[in-house]
Amino acid sequence: MNKVKTIILRTAGTNCDRETAYAFRAAGAEADLVHINTLLKQKAALAEYHILAIPGGFTYGDDVASGKVFANELKAGLKEQLSGFLAEGRLIIGICNGFQVLVKMGLLPGAKKRQGCKIEATLSLNDSGRFEDRWVYLKRPGRDICVWTRGLPEAIYVPVAHAEGKFIPKDAGVLEALRKNGQIVFRYARKEGGSPGYPGNPNGSVDDIAGVCDPTGRILGLMPHPERHVTYVQHPNWRRFGRKTEEMGIGLRIFENGVKFARG
Repeated sequence: MNKVKTIILRTAGTNCDRETAYAFRAAGAEADLVHINTLLKQKAALAEYHILAIPGGFTYGDDVASGKVFANELKAGLKEQLSGFLAEGRLIIGICNGFQVLVKMGLLPGAKKRQGCKIEATLSLNDSGRFEDRWVYLKRPGRDICVWTRGLPEAIYVPVAHAEGKFIPKDAGVLEALRKNGQIVFRYARKEGGSPGYPGNPNGSVDDIAGVCDPTGRILGLMPHPERHVTYVQHPNWRRFGRKTEEMGIGLRIFENGVKFARG
C-alpha cells in the first residue's frame, strides 16, 4: 500500500480537526476533513479510507452529555458502514470528544460484552467541577495490546483540555476485564510514577485511566491530546531544550504507529 488515507470526521462544535489532520500528514498519511452530513449522503465513501479519526471539540455543544448526540448520529446513520470498516481490520482513533463519542457508541471499551448491554463505561464531569487545561504525565501499563502505542516510552507528557473526562467503567467486572485483556492503554501518573491524585489526574478517572483500546487493539480512545504535541516547539519547556531534542513531539509517534499498521 502506497498511501494510507485517513478520514477526519467533523461536525458542529468540532475544533481539533485541523491539528489532527496535520498530525496524520506529518506521520505520512493523506488526511481528509469530512463533515458528517457529507458522509451520511455518501456512505460508501467510508470504505475508501484506512483510518477513521474523531477529533476533539464540543460536538453539538455537548448537549445531553459530551459526545452523546454525535454518537447517536453515527450509530443511526453509519452502523453498517462502521461494522464493515472494522471487519476489514481498519483503525479508529477518538481523541477527547472523539473518545467520548466512541464510548457512548459502545465501540469502547468492548471489554465484557453482555447480552442487552453495549455501553460499558462513560466519561463524566471532572471531579474538580471545571474545565481542566494542563499538561499531564501518562504512563503505559506493563502490558497493552494497542497497535497505536507500540514502542512508545513508558511515560509521555501531553496536554489535556476537557470538562467531562472522568472515565467510569460500568462495574467492577468491566474494570477487571480491561486490566486482564491489556486494554488500559494510558494512566495518569506522576513524573516519577505512581498514582498522581489531582491535578495529575485532572478528572478523577477510576484507576487513573486516561485511554483504552478495544479487544483487537485497533480502536483507541484517549482524553489527552497527542495532536497537540507533534512538534518540539509545542512542549511548554521547549526553549530549555533548544535543538538538542527531537524535532517532532512524542504525540506524533501515536499517529505514526497507526499509519504504519494501516500500511501493513
